Amino acid sequence: MVIILMGPPGAGKGTQAKRLAQELGIPHVATGDLFRENVHKGTPLGKLVQGYMERGELVPDDVTIALVIDRLSQPDCAKGALLDGFPRTLPQAKALDERLAELGWCIHIVPNIQVREEILLRRLSGRWICRNCGAVYHIEFRPPSKPGVCDVCGGPLYQRPDDRPETARQRLRVYFEQTEPVLHYYARQGLLVEIDGERSIDEVHDALVKAVRLVPERGRALSPRE
Repeated sequence: MVIILMGPPGAGKGTQAKRLAQELGIPHVATGDLFRENVHKGTPLGKLVQGYMERGELVPDDVTIALVIDRLSQPDCAKGALLDGFPRTLPQAKALDERLAELGWCIHIVPNIQVREEILLRRLSGRWICRNCGAVYHIEFRPPSKPGVCDVCGGPLYQRPDDRPETARQRLRVYFEQTEPVLHYYARQGLLVEIDGERSIDEVHDALVKAVRLVPERGRALSPRE
């Protein structure tokens, strides 16, 4: 099965993607991780990605999709994979469908984690990260024991520029503008399932697992290319 997990910044999509993939016994595939891994290994696609990144350009859709298809072709994806936050635009969604169809694969389900914008802004603008170990805190939901200091390693906490209120609001605006056509595209195919992301982490996870298991398998299982 191929699962595409959608959700805006601040919806907890990354956390839920990892938990869901582990629950289902399939790899969690995030394009950011694919970029970094291929650049680090110096693969042909990684060298292409590195060139675009060094020039400050967006990685073209065809390169990103080639990376995704290559990842799905690995042996550990024989039972499927969970795509985290990709595709983001309608052209990406259509191109991904075409490539999957060429290989006899298809998308199983597209859960979309829904959270109201005002709650997303609260979640994003209150997030602070340890500069040393990367531990994540929230001034409202998970504050450190000592303000500005990491509980894990004692390192200083900082707020990413992306998480500042004015930037967070812009991130959400861009996200919704880009992804609304994608959500409509998958809804027309009967693949979209809305998940209430304002519940607890465990409740959202349980809802995702239930949604996936209620949908019958579509198409053949993923398998490595010969």
